[in-house]
Amino acid sequence: MLLLFLLVPLGGLLVRAAITHPGAGLASPAVWPALRLSLFTTTCSTVCVAVLGTALAWRIARGQGAWARWAETASQLPVVIPPAVAGVAMLLVFGRRGVFGPLLDRAGIALPFTTAAVVMAEIFVSAPFFLQAATAAFRRIDEPMLIVARTLGASPPRVFFRIALPLALPGLWGGVAMSWARALGEFGATLMFAGNMPGRTQTLPLAIYSALESDLDAAQAIAALMVVIAFLVLLVLRALQPGTVTGGGAAR
Repeated sequence: MLLLFLLVPLGGLLVRAAITHPGAGLASPAVWPALRLSLFTTTCSTVCVAVLGTALAWRIARGQGAWARWAETASQLPVVIPPAVAGVAMLLVFGRRGVFGPLLDRAGIALPFTTAAVVMAEIFVSAPFFLQAATAAFRRIDEPMLIVARTLGASPPRVFFRIALPLALPGLWGGVAMSWARALGEFGATLMFAGNMPGRTQTLPLAIYSALESDLDAAQAIAALMVVIAFLVLLVLRALQPGTVTGGGAAR
């Protein structure tokens, strides 16, 4: 019953979109600018998360003591707080009257209600998904492999780039896919921090929100498109789902 409850609304959306001229809905002037902006911002945010998050995940996975546990817990906070709260928090910190507002204003930088604000909001909400997958991937690596590499004279950076990173790569790619999908679907933090301006900050979820008031066909078509994208992301995650990395497996 629970499975049906989860699948029936999505199936109904796809069927309804298919029988009500999806081409006409996708031809709405708001669809393609929102799609281009979403693809651009989600790609930018995912690259930032992957570059910075890989180093953080490695430190958390290899860390000992309370600091590593606290860092891992803190990195998951965006998952459990409402996205609207995240948007308000970012506005109060980076807005013109926020904590860093005067400093940014003197530097000639205005972040709220810009495309950069969309990227920042997506980074905030999507980073935990990559960090969780990357940390788990690094923890699956056999400790003796890393110890042997160090005893043979490999430096810590060499151990990371030549051994740890290649072994954890499937898990990292899975984290990238999940982070990208979460960024694509972000709504609340983006609306609060970046606004809903077509061509500038209006992403696909915000385009659905706006289209519901005036063009139901466009809203259905965009929603169905996002369901298809989400399904493809899940297929990628299933294909990239790694098993336990062991010395014997690596040797084979």
